[in-house]
Amino acid sequence: MAAERFQRALELDPQEQRKLLAHLEEVDAATFEANRQVLARTVGRVDVRTFKRLASAAANARAHWVAAAVEMTEKAASASPADIARLAALRTAYEEMTQVYDAVRRMVERGYLCYLDIAER
Repeated sequence: MAAERFQRALELDPQEQRKLLAHLEEVDAATFEANRQVLARTVGRVDVRTFKRLASAAANARAHWVAAAVEMTEKAASASPADIARLAALRTAYEEMTQVYDAVRRMVERGYLCYLDIAER
């Protein structure tokens, strides 16, 4: 689908290309502002403590997942379906926490979330 948009842009004359780029910049600006407003209302500001809590939550989730797998291999040669389901749930929890950490970091990088330097307080 991206190739279709690219081909379409090539067919436009220079004036139409400039107009299209201007419209796309408006879309990007609207998206940026929407993200800033929504995240300011729902998340507020973040600081290094926020990232430490998110990183700790992800590390704990990973540790629980790995510890459960190690424990399973110490108990039996093969894991039961219930064991596998538990492992899958623990892995999902770890992956979700990692995704949240990465998402918050991207939100700060893009300027969607205000990062508060603790020294500024």
